[in-house]
Amino acid sequence: SLKHCLETLYDFICEKNQANLTTFVAVESRGKKEDRELELEFLKICHGENKFQKPLPFKIKIVSKSSNSTGLQLADLVARPIGRYILNPQQASRAFDVLKNKFYCEGGRCSVGEQFDQKGLKHFP
Repeated sequence: SLKHCLETLYDFICEKNQANLTTFVAVESRGKKEDRELELEFLKICHGENKFQKPLPFKIKIVSKSSNSTGLQLADLVARPIGRYILNPQQASRAFDVLKNKFYCEGGRCSVGEQFDQKGLKHFP
């Protein structure tokens, strides 16, 4: 799933003509061993082990939970509505209705809120 996230992020920054800039990706620290494994996998993907078979302009920033990072707080807030949608797509959710307009969509801005499934919202069986 890390590979998909980075590949989708790259599609997005290309769409925004930002592929020539470095993008920092913040992830929450889980422990020294886990952080090192994640960093190695991140580097492999960014050094060319991706669907584009080329380097990606990303740098990883591993952040501790105690840092009170706004980005990590936001990730915590959106995780539950997304998870509930995946488990039961027919269940009404005002939170998810707001979030779905933020996903990267097939067709870009012309398809906001639609055609995000398996594009900006990837899920595995």
